[in-house]
Amino acid sequence: SKFMPQPRSDFTSPIYRVRVAVPVYLHDCFDYQVTADQYDQAQIGARVAVSFGRQQLTGIITEKLPLDTPINPAFKLKMITELLDDQALLNAPMLKLLTWSAQYYQFPIGEVMHAALPAILRQGKPYNLLARNWKVTDLEAENKLSKNAIKQREAFKILKLHPKGTLENILNLSGIETTTLKALEKKGFVQCILEAQDFTPEPVQLSQMPLTANDEQKKAIHSILKAHNKYQAFLLDGLTGSGKTEVYLQIMHKVLEQGKQVLVLVPEIGLTPQTISRFQSRFHCNIALLHSGLNDTKRLQAWQYAQTGKASIILGTRSAIYTPIANLGLIILDEEHDLSFKQQEGFRYHARDVALYRGYLENCPVVLGSATPSIECYHLADQNKLTRLELNQRAGNAVMPKMHLIDLKIAKKQHGISEQLISEIKKRLEKKEQVLIFLNRRGYAPVVLCESCAWQANCPHCDAHFTLHMKPYSHLHCHHCGTINRVPDACPQCNQKNLKPIGLGTAKLEEGLNELFPDFPVLRVDRDSTSKVGSWQKIYDQIQKSEPTILLGTQMLAKGHHFPYVTLVAILDIDGGLLSVDFRAPERTAQLITQVSGRSGRGDKKGDVYLQTLRPDHPMLNLLLEKDYRAFAKQTLSDRQLALLPPCRYAILIRCESRSQDENQNFLSTMAQQLRQQSEEGLIDIWGPIPAPMERKAGRFQAHMVLLSTHRAKLHFYVQPWWQHLLHIKSSTMKITIDVDPQEFS
Repeated sequence: SKFMPQPRSDFTSPIYRVRVAVPVYLHDCFDYQVTADQYDQAQIGARVAVSFGRQQLTGIITEKLPLDTPINPAFKLKMITELLDDQALLNAPMLKLLTWSAQYYQFPIGEVMHAALPAILRQGKPYNLLARNWKVTDLEAENKLSKNAIKQREAFKILKLHPKGTLENILNLSGIETTTLKALEKKGFVQCILEAQDFTPEPVQLSQMPLTANDEQKKAIHSILKAHNKYQAFLLDGLTGSGKTEVYLQIMHKVLEQGKQVLVLVPEIGLTPQTISRFQSRFHCNIALLHSGLNDTKRLQAWQYAQTGKASIILGTRSAIYTPIANLGLIILDEEHDLSFKQQEGFRYHARDVALYRGYLENCPVVLGSATPSIECYHLADQNKLTRLELNQRAGNAVMPKMHLIDLKIAKKQHGISEQLISEIKKRLEKKEQVLIFLNRRGYAPVVLCESCAWQANCPHCDAHFTLHMKPYSHLHCHHCGTINRVPDACPQCNQKNLKPIGLGTAKLEEGLNELFPDFPVLRVDRDSTSKVGSWQKIYDQIQKSEPTILLGTQMLAKGHHFPYVTLVAILDIDGGLLSVDFRAPERTAQLITQVSGRSGRGDKKGDVYLQTLRPDHPMLNLLLEKDYRAFAKQTLSDRQLALLPPCRYAILIRCESRSQDENQNFLSTMAQQLRQQSEEGLIDIWGPIPAPMERKAGRFQAHMVLLSTHRAKLHFYVQPWWQHLLHIKSSTMKITIDVDPQEFS
């Protein structure tokens, strides 16, 4: 093999070796030779440049091998190319966390460690980048700026307050864009100076007095603070609008006072602007922001601020759980139930579960917050692995909204909205209140149908319909494989020009709402309307004004946002979640209904929720209507225990993809038989193999096999060597993936 070390001829001189995690799809670390000086300088957790086959790669030192470690005389080790760091980038707890993650999620250790570094460091570039510091050069420039240059005038006012200059990332956090600064620089009013970065931590100051906590909040705050400097996991189970954020802020303040850092994870980038503003209004400290929307330089700088201790608060999405933090004192994971915390491609980790293990390694409390906790968290609470804290009253005078069911089988509709609901929406808008309409389907229409012969526009590569989109131009788009086709002028099957969009997407509903309520603005919030940088922030700012508005959107509107002027929420199409084959679909649907409903009545005015459905008699809907989400969760957990479904058993999903379903089925059947023979009898229950719910995707066939067991450690013990054997014997045209603790079976 081209990767095999070459034979050695010299056995006399001592061999200095380091073990390196290399970013390749192999589950081992590799030994490399170093000089005596390099051995002394090498730091565990630092980067090295190495040759691997014909590639030059950046690896992480995981071990310095003692000189008396036995050597295989048949092989000569390669020398490392270069030591890239004189200090460790990943400390001991981080290396333990990454090693555990690689083992638990059955993913190559080198790839896992590589993913924990920012792109610039993965490329082997120097750690010390110069910081961009902006200073005013013309103190009278404000008088020379046009009155219409609002952003430039605001940026200039802030810069004038800092005669020694301000770092670009701090200005960005304050809402000043780099393009605005460059525009001022072009006019000669400011200048950018590159300076060596200062990573010295700064003291934290409280800038706004905390709100007075109610009795439930006080109890939660006291319980969590008792666990400082030790690991304890909490489930903050609070109704929507019950003040979970205030609990976070008050426990954060105590942790920051001790000189420690706080890691806060949120499910979506869209939640970070409002979260930052809450933090900035309460604390004067450095905040490192980590999410996929940052460019490489800004991501590296935020990562460095966390790693060196300069940032007191680290706020990020899922991947931020793998950020090294100098002095971690608290982990908060908000909206813990959200599916966004589970990585669905490649390294399929769950940030919630990794957060719990990281808290254990770092001896710090972990707080999981949600108004609709996952069934997994209720199960952990029942096992006393989580301490459950409840918040049952909404902040201020707000009360929980009243829910109403509308039976679509008998209701008269316009543009997919019942006449009863149209009347209610009109009343709210006339009272100068806001209305939120939820439809979890973006695009214009989910199906294009020929009325003459019933032909449907299907994706040629997937078992799925094309979705019709009208912007930026009329086109058909497959949301599964990304294929885009033009809309045919006539039916390809019968050549008639009777093609009609069927069903309702957010773009089509937006047209209908503009027709029904022409005097009021309609703000659409979905992945299409918020794809441009800053577009969501503009919409969010407009929502915060107390003006009558219709908010229309998908799940983006359901996630933790505070809309104080919304008094009516309408949920238009939830039936798909009630009829899905996925056993988790009812849980996701109940969470969605509860979360969307929680956007209503958060201010002083009473809220209402209208739910349109073809199944008003569905037991889940009636349980939510008559009781609440907690009653639903209790019943669901009981059902799962009877059916021996997760979380009452541990699951691993094997996905197989190839050019034929027979190839998938034959391969997985053979491997299932091997696993049965190699493991204890009755330990592992194997379901499948069966075709995936979407059998054909992107032109290839998909099959699933699920492994279930009540013994997690034994399940992993037997699956690990079996899985690595699968990777070695599969054909080159077949793709197989492993998903530990899967959240979706599609």
